[in-house]
Amino acid sequence: MKKAASSSVGAPAQRTQTSRKGKRAWRKNVDLDEVEGGLEELRAEERATGTTLQKKKDEDLFQVDVTGDDVVRKTLPKFSERVLTSTKILSQRSAVPAVFSRATENAAKAGTKRKVVTYDEKTRLLRMGKRLRQGPFNAYVDPNQVGEGSAMLELSEAAKEAGKYDVWSEEAPEKVPVKAPQTQHPRSLIALPAVPSPHEGTSYNPPVVSHQELLKTAHEIEVEKWKGVAELEAMKAKIEKARAIAAAEAASASAVGTAPGMKVDLPTGAEVEEEDANAEPLPPKKMPARKTKQQRKKAERLRAEKQALAEKAARKRMLASVDSAKALRKALARNVAARERLREQQQLALQEKLKKGLAGERIGKHKVPEGQIDVQLGEELSESLRALKPEGNLFKDRFISMQQRALIEPRVPVLVRTRGKTKEYEKHSYKRFDREY
Repeated sequence: MKKAASSSVGAPAQRTQTSRKGKRAWRKNVDLDEVEGGLEELRAEERATGTTLQKKKDEDLFQVDVTGDDVVRKTLPKFSERVLTSTKILSQRSAVPAVFSRATENAAKAGTKRKVVTYDEKTRLLRMGKRLRQGPFNAYVDPNQVGEGSAMLELSEAAKEAGKYDVWSEEAPEKVPVKAPQTQHPRSLIALPAVPSPHEGTSYNPPVVSHQELLKTAHEIEVEKWKGVAELEAMKAKIEKARAIAAAEAASASAVGTAPGMKVDLPTGAEVEEEDANAEPLPPKKMPARKTKQQRKKAERLRAEKQALAEKAARKRMLASVDSAKALRKALARNVAARERLREQQQLALQEKLKKGLAGERIGKHKVPEGQIDVQLGEELSESLRALKPEGNLFKDRFISMQQRALIEPRVPVLVRTRGKTKEYEKHSYKRFDREY
């Protein structure tokens, strides 16, 4: 039996049924003209009325006209032979709202306003579509790498608060009070006087015990200083020795023709033969045999038993911990109290240390100097105020005292380098200064 090659509504179909040997042949040659015709009628109703007639109420389909309409004849389209067929087709507008990509007034009136897509949702959709997002200055950025290069960053506080403050308004904005920091400044804890009283051994006629004690203190400070200098010199010597060894190795390697560090001692032929003779043959590797079904079941049973024992032990430990919860709570409270006491002791020790000043502490990049001890040797003592020699520098002492009392930050002297040495010339007139005229 042969039918038309296509259906009446224009949908492609194969109408020649050559075989009935299977379900595929039956499905392939099923006649769907009635179904397609019914669907096309529903589409025509939807285009004319906006929906199918089955879904409309009787009040929308029928009405009783008792007065008539004089304007209906004017609104009906007039037949014209000059109107093109394409114009007639385009004039038949469908009652179904058109598909839109942007929100319009007609769509808003019809109640079909498009849902606004958020920034995060749009980023997710672009990532799913494997498309790059355009960022500032038309640069393509990776949304997964936030903050890298020219990637999009979160809005700053200034951008979030933009538009809330009017510059030209006469009303002054409310000032938010700035809270003072809770930490106490070290300056308030330091009890060091501006001009500390000098040691008894610095007098021009000091007692012997005080003078010897001050000399011992100054000697210990100098010993520590020179010890650090000696360690630095030893480190420099080691570095220079390592450089010399490296230079010698590089010179020997360049003479041989190999790169430094690539010299390898190769064994001779006799050594290789001897090693081969003494070497024991390696045992052959045995491939593991395939387990039988019974062995696999046994291994699975052992694994299940081990897991059950582990779960039982874990449950037992949990029950034991539940029973000892009160003891654990008490032990935790004791540990917290002990840590709190230790913290208070450390705070008190720090406060006691700060009372003596910041001498020796590192503040920022530099260390607060401790100051020098001005002491004279036994043969340098004058034993009289008239022959007393001044020691130290008052300006330097005041500067160090201000650093130790946290009034100024620690500083180091800046050395100004001169470009060249100053040349001194003796004038010709001064050469004859001692000459008698």
